[in-house]
Amino acid sequence: MNLYINNHSFHYELENLTRLFFPNEKINVIKNSEAYELPYICTKISDKLEVDVTIGDFVRSSGANLSDDVENERMLCELLYKILCEFTGVTPPWGMITGVRPVKLYRRLLETNGEKNADNYFTDKLFVSPEKLNLAKKTEVVEKQIIDLSTDDSFSLYISIPFCPSRCYYCSFVQSSTARSKHLIDPYVDLLCKEIEHTAKIASDLGLKLSTVYMGGGTPTTLSAEQLDRVLSTVNNSFDVSKLREFTVEAGRPDTITEDKLISLKENKVGRISINPQTLNDSVLEQIGRRHTAQQTIDAYNLARKVGFDSINMDLIAGLPTDTVESFISTLDRICELNPECVTIHTLSLKRSSTLTQDGSSINRDDAGCAAKMLDYAGSKLLSEEYIPYYLYRQSRMVGNLENTGWSKKGFESLYNIYVMDETHTILGCGAGAVTKLKKPRDTYLKRIFNFKYPYEYIDRYEEQLERKNEIYTFYKNCM
Repeated sequence: MNLYINNHSFHYELENLTRLFFPNEKINVIKNSEAYELPYICTKISDKLEVDVTIGDFVRSSGANLSDDVENERMLCELLYKILCEFTGVTPPWGMITGVRPVKLYRRLLETNGEKNADNYFTDKLFVSPEKLNLAKKTEVVEKQIIDLSTDDSFSLYISIPFCPSRCYYCSFVQSSTARSKHLIDPYVDLLCKEIEHTAKIASDLGLKLSTVYMGGGTPTTLSAEQLDRVLSTVNNSFDVSKLREFTVEAGRPDTITEDKLISLKENKVGRISINPQTLNDSVLEQIGRRHTAQQTIDAYNLARKVGFDSINMDLIAGLPTDTVESFISTLDRICELNPECVTIHTLSLKRSSTLTQDGSSINRDDAGCAAKMLDYAGSKLLSEEYIPYYLYRQSRMVGNLENTGWSKKGFESLYNIYVMDETHTILGCGAGAVTKLKKPRDTYLKRIFNFKYPYEYIDRYEEQLERKNEIYTFYKNCM
């Protein structure tokens, strides 16, 4: 699809909006051209706002009066949105919203304009469905309570373990299979512990207070019990954990969970873990490259309960290849019988670097319709089981333009998930692929410091990485 941007600078939102309706196509953005190549979308500002669309035999034009820049951008998007809804016969449930954080947007409107005006803007200006508005509102109430716990000197710590037993076919994260990268794990753990110590000294020097810790990946439980103990004890011995509210480790793959690893987590003050089946349908697990069974998930869950974990999250994905609405319902019902404290419902996102996408998978209307039914059932089922939506985010190339939602029993919300999605406070990142996000107190400004992505880069250029971390001192000196 060719998208022409003439005499304005609103290409980012218009490109993302176009992608909502053409998720499997390359969007070619051409600026300030009067020669149009079919099929095309032309957006233009002259003495008015203009949108022209020609796709095969479908030809439509629309226009509107000029206003200020913010409204001009929104109105150009509205003109295009209505034409593409007509062309495709699809009305996206989140309307024109293309961003990752719709709840954050709603909160800003709520605080600025009040509830009624915020609601009207979502439904009348952004064309969000009543159902998704209601979900955003419920989520915002819970998020706000958690956000208010953060103070100007609060921060969270993210620790990256970029290793997995194998790569799931839908995954696009930078990670290394243990079969290929086993020789890197010991040196990686050595340097990670040193980076944690270095980061702790910076936090101490600046008087920052650690609020939450999240160890993700990859799959942290690909490490041995001894390696886990080294990393986690380094955190506890290096940071002041007296104000720590939450310590989470993703034990995501059931085939990596053993009793000695769980005991190591427990002994190191980890209070919350994730055990992620994605589905309890063995044939679907095979289709997505998950080398474990549904029974292994249940066994791992029961083992975690035996060891003493009383805050467990379980992830499911709606829209997986070959999964059906009936199979998804069966999975969720079985998960609810286990009664974990949190259930996170993801919608499949076909990332460009994932195996599914590389092998030719694409998003179609049938997939979108099935995923929507799965999410509808999940919402009603989880509410009936006394779960509440506590955080929500969206991704690009997501089936049906839907969302990922974290549901929890009251009092078991993941603080870290809310803080990272709201960009509430500073997050210090350690490990390959981790990103340090420095947040200016009472401001929206963020500065990012990137660690090297791959384990071999992280190891080979380690000293250069530590030098980057010293930018944290400069940031806080300038903003405090």
